[in-house]
Amino acid sequence: MERHRKWTLGIWAYLLLVLEHLTIALEVPLDPKVLEGLPQPPTITLQSPKDYIFDPREPIVIHCEAKGKPHPSFSWTRNGTHFDIEKDSKVTMKPNSGTLVIDIISGEKAEAYEGTYQCTAHNDHGTAVSNNIVIRQSRSPLWSKEKDNKIAVQLGNSLVLQCRPPAGLPPPIIMWMDNNLQRLSLSPRVSQALNGDLYFSNVLLSDTRTDYICYARFPRTQTIQQKQPISVTVLENSPIGERKPGFMMPLGPTSTQMVLKGETLVLECVAEGLPTPSIMWQKDGGEISKSASFHNFNKTLNISDVTEADAGNYRCVANNNLGSASHIIKVTVKAAPFWISAPRNLILAPNETGILTCRVSGEPKPKISWFVNGVPLQNAPSDRSRKVEDDTVILSNVQTGTSAVYQCNASNEFGYVLANAFVNVLAEPPRVLTPPNRIYQVITNNHALLDCASFGSPTPIITWFKDRQSIKNGDPYVIHENGTLEIHVAQPLNTGKYTCIATNNLGIKENHVFLEVKEPTRILKQPEYKVVQRGMKAVFECKVKHDPTLIPTMTWLKDSAALPDDGRFVVEKESLVIKDVVDGDEGTYACHMNTTLDHDSASAMLTVVEATPTPPIVYERPDPPADLELTGQAERSVELTWTPGDEHNSPTQKFIVQYEDLLHLPGVWVNLTEVPGTSPTTQLNLSPYVYYSFRVVAVNGVGYSDPSQPSRQYRTNPAAPDVNPSDVKGEGSEPGNLVITWTPLTGLQSNGPGLEYSVQWKQKDVEEEWSTKTVANVSMFVLSGTPTYVPYEIKVQAINNYGAGPEPDVALGYSGEDLPLTAPDSVQIMVHNSTVAEVHWEPVSSPSVRGKLQGYKVYYRRERGLHEAEEEPQPQPEQFLLFSGNRSEGRLPGLQPYSLYQLHIKVLNSKGEGPASASKPFETPEGVPGPPSYLNAVQPSLDSLTLEWGPPQRNNGRLAGYTLKYQPVNSTSELGPIKEMTFLANETTFVLSNLNSSMLYKFYLSAKTIKGSGPDISQEAFTAMDTTHTQPPVVTGKGPTTPPHPTTPISQPPSPTAHKAPPLGPVFGNVNTSVSEDGAVISWEYFGHHKNVYVEYIVENSKDDWKKELVNGSHSHMLKGLKPGSTYKVRVVARDPAVPTVHSTEELTVAVPAIANRQVDIATQGWFIGLMCAIALLILVLLIVCFIKRNKGGKYPVKEKEDAHQDPEIQPMKEDDGTFGEYRSMESDTEDHKPLKGSRTPSNGTVRRDESDDSLVDYGEGGDGQFNEDGSFIGQYSGKKERDTHEGNESSEAPSPVNAMNSFV
Repeated sequence: MERHRKWTLGIWAYLLLVLEHLTIALEVPLDPKVLEGLPQPPTITLQSPKDYIFDPREPIVIHCEAKGKPHPSFSWTRNGTHFDIEKDSKVTMKPNSGTLVIDIISGEKAEAYEGTYQCTAHNDHGTAVSNNIVIRQSRSPLWSKEKDNKIAVQLGNSLVLQCRPPAGLPPPIIMWMDNNLQRLSLSPRVSQALNGDLYFSNVLLSDTRTDYICYARFPRTQTIQQKQPISVTVLENSPIGERKPGFMMPLGPTSTQMVLKGETLVLECVAEGLPTPSIMWQKDGGEISKSASFHNFNKTLNISDVTEADAGNYRCVANNNLGSASHIIKVTVKAAPFWISAPRNLILAPNETGILTCRVSGEPKPKISWFVNGVPLQNAPSDRSRKVEDDTVILSNVQTGTSAVYQCNASNEFGYVLANAFVNVLAEPPRVLTPPNRIYQVITNNHALLDCASFGSPTPIITWFKDRQSIKNGDPYVIHENGTLEIHVAQPLNTGKYTCIATNNLGIKENHVFLEVKEPTRILKQPEYKVVQRGMKAVFECKVKHDPTLIPTMTWLKDSAALPDDGRFVVEKESLVIKDVVDGDEGTYACHMNTTLDHDSASAMLTVVEATPTPPIVYERPDPPADLELTGQAERSVELTWTPGDEHNSPTQKFIVQYEDLLHLPGVWVNLTEVPGTSPTTQLNLSPYVYYSFRVVAVNGVGYSDPSQPSRQYRTNPAAPDVNPSDVKGEGSEPGNLVITWTPLTGLQSNGPGLEYSVQWKQKDVEEEWSTKTVANVSMFVLSGTPTYVPYEIKVQAINNYGAGPEPDVALGYSGEDLPLTAPDSVQIMVHNSTVAEVHWEPVSSPSVRGKLQGYKVYYRRERGLHEAEEEPQPQPEQFLLFSGNRSEGRLPGLQPYSLYQLHIKVLNSKGEGPASASKPFETPEGVPGPPSYLNAVQPSLDSLTLEWGPPQRNNGRLAGYTLKYQPVNSTSELGPIKEMTFLANETTFVLSNLNSSMLYKFYLSAKTIKGSGPDISQEAFTAMDTTHTQPPVVTGKGPTTPPHPTTPISQPPSPTAHKAPPLGPVFGNVNTSVSEDGAVISWEYFGHHKNVYVEYIVENSKDDWKKELVNGSHSHMLKGLKPGSTYKVRVVARDPAVPTVHSTEELTVAVPAIANRQVDIATQGWFIGLMCAIALLILVLLIVCFIKRNKGGKYPVKEKEDAHQDPEIQPMKEDDGTFGEYRSMESDTEDHKPLKGSRTPSNGTVRRDESDDSLVDYGEGGDGQFNEDGSFIGQYSGKKERDTHEGNESSEAPSPVNAMNSFV
């Protein structure tokens, strides 16, 4: 029988272990998206403490908050019976909450509401209950009336002054003071006991006084009451002599004391004697706990957080020089019930088996009672699937609809604990909560964790695959119970695709994640300590190896700061070079290599020495500080003191205090503050709910010391959060939702356990209550089912187990947008001219935008020209203009004239475009045409030119014809009178006759429609040259040829039979040279045009390059600066940028004579200096006269110009540069001079479009240039003012084959 019983107990134990293992995975998922869709029994989330002492001056607030789906309803009991709050107008319950608010300020007796309260939260799936909350009023009763107390005591005797304060709730704080409210001085001789009495181990004469007053301060009511003063008189008639110690309290040799586990044990001994005895404590058979502290001059022993090990006999020993006395306090430790393992919520599938365990401990052993939905199990309806075994409830083959909330109550004579745990029966297929395709990156030899968080009922079974190969639980893989796959030491071969599959009897779900194992970042060659002489170079090497797929960043720091902005510091790929080292370069240089996954660093010190240094003083890092001590302990601060280490010849600059948070970030040391090197102590500001451990690092000019040994641990108490989440935003990700995001608090900011976020929202400008959702471990909440694009007010508040953070700020967000519903209406188009149209429309209504209005898009496309019969074979692309904001009109520029367009409009919001309006056509009127496509002058003869042109590329209407204007240009670049001709639209060629021979003409051709003429195209061309001799041949591209014998130009035109067309290429005639002291003058004959002409020269037999000077528009040039006594080779060269052929004369030899050495320097002669001053003065007077005459507007008559050109064969030369004042080619203008105004195209037919139309007025010296009666042009053609022709240099003359024309005929 006994064997059978043992076997049965073994089976039960095994079954319990199996059931416990099965139900571990059936906990409620934390994912709020999963929770939203699940029915859930109530869960108490907030309740008031079991013992609630209230202030009668404030309302009573009894908290009771719960969650569940559906949201639970609440009810209360008081003193074990139903508390009907509807019948008491002083009692209200907060909406959607069970919290009671009792208004006792308006005169109701507070005592009427004292009692034991319990809250019940109920929904369709069960009932949860709160603790029994005992409500008591704080009290500060008055002191009973006493008689005057006068005490006489002999000198040296002991004395006790009793306080005996009235019993308050909570107990008062006792203080002894005098009539002046000054605290009495306490010492080992005079001390205050825990009960408030004042003990004198022996009295002195100075103890005589009449104002020993005991004060009682009641903390809740903030009131202070005093006892009647006690008068003490110390007598000297029978003094008590010296004696050995004796105990005033406790009395007798032994006493007992009981303390509860987890509370604070306080032992007290007060001894009398003379001399005053000292107190010390011992524990028989063991050591006093390390957490013990001594107070009140060692008369009080405090042990916090008592455990069973603190039980035993504590010996209090009092000593003086006459002997000792001892008292033994026998301490026993009891325990109110406390949890070993509280029951946990379960989610079970139908027909599954689950287990609830309620493991508690206490002394004496607690009694366990089970309840279901607040009803004792013995009184609840029987359930065959339920079996109770003391601290365990086994639920077998549960069925849908049997969800409930179970309560476990464990109690003994010292208290109780109560826990709710629901059993939720659900049937849910698997869900994988880990985001799909997540990429995990780790460094080689580190551990990798691949998540596969899942939920389902029954609990899904998790299996893993790598590259379609099944993974077994074993080295190197570990599959945890929550589905996480762990690789202890990740290697490159572990890289790949991983698949986790969650399976239960209702379905299967898979998820893919990827693991990338990277090579570690390592510094292969670290910087080394350098001692460098001043002015030399220092090189620190830092060679690094890293994973090629990670982007590394190398940073060099000097003394933990950026390198100086100095060109002497050169950062190379794997080194730092410091050039010309100076004393200020001394310091610690660190090489930091960072990637997104890891980091490595190394440092070395640079010491700068003299070129021939004396034996250097050894500077080293300081030794670490020692003897860290914590004093002045407060709720949020503590004072830290330490002993500095050896400085090693370098003064300590600062101390760095670091801390380790053993609760939130164990093993991580964080800099807390910096302290000057002269101060070995500091006050540290601390945060709540942190397990601090401190250490100190010293810093001198060489570097950092090793850290000190850590201080003892210092724990700060939890508190409500000080701050709320930041960066609260709300915006919709899709129509019908609002995504609320925030930046969560860090562990240090949480201030306590149980950190959650209260997310609150409501529509803006809508009269409704705030909606609230409490979430944890997330930074986002998605609100579904919202209207499209409406404003919401949003708040996010931090909450922990100790309360809520400050009132959060309100943020404004908008729910999701959708595409606009309607198109703009009433589209109207007004055509302003041939290129601009204005479109008007009726804006859409604001509700139809369904989002933030961005503007209106006007789409338009040219269908065809109106002169075309059908649509264009290749339709032009559609164009659009965006008009931002709530517009109702817009302009369409850049339209093509005489065209048919189609137009429609769409409204635009942040989501996209709405539907298009009905397509609307419109037409643009005719405009002026574009320029003719080309204009060429061909077949030149002595008196005619043939013009050919093409129609415009864009007619922009019906072409009406062409207008041709032309005028001659003489050799001085002056324009003659303009003649105009018109042509029909079908004419594209014309022979222009009755022209002058050898004359340059400029032509302007424009097309026109009924709207007017368009821009013109210009061209220039020469008529054929009239000559009576044959020009010498010049071989092009092969260097110079020998010119013919010089010929004399004729001044009268020959008979028509002698006319001969000029050759096609440029031709040079005679080339002459002459030498003077000023330089060499080169003159030539040139029969070409539109060329760049240069004079090139080189020292004979020299290998240098030819030097060249540009001489466009001239037939002679002076070479200055030639070296006397040298021989030069000279030639004249013509080049055309558009043609690769080069035309050149033969090379001529020019000998520059040597200058004789003069003995007398004329510049030093007095008569020469005086003469030069007189000439300068005369020139100044002449300039003033000319300036006055010109300002009076004087005109030079044409006759004066004609007289100045008596010989038409000789071209005037400019005085300043020696070049002829004739028409300049386009090529020379680009280098030295302004271009010919109005010229658009050279002879090759290319069009320059960057110049505008001109008038002849632009080319005159004044604004009134004009022709006189005989056709002579008054004013210069050139854009800049030039000298009159009669001021030319007459000493430089050259014959010309071209008839010079001084005026137009």
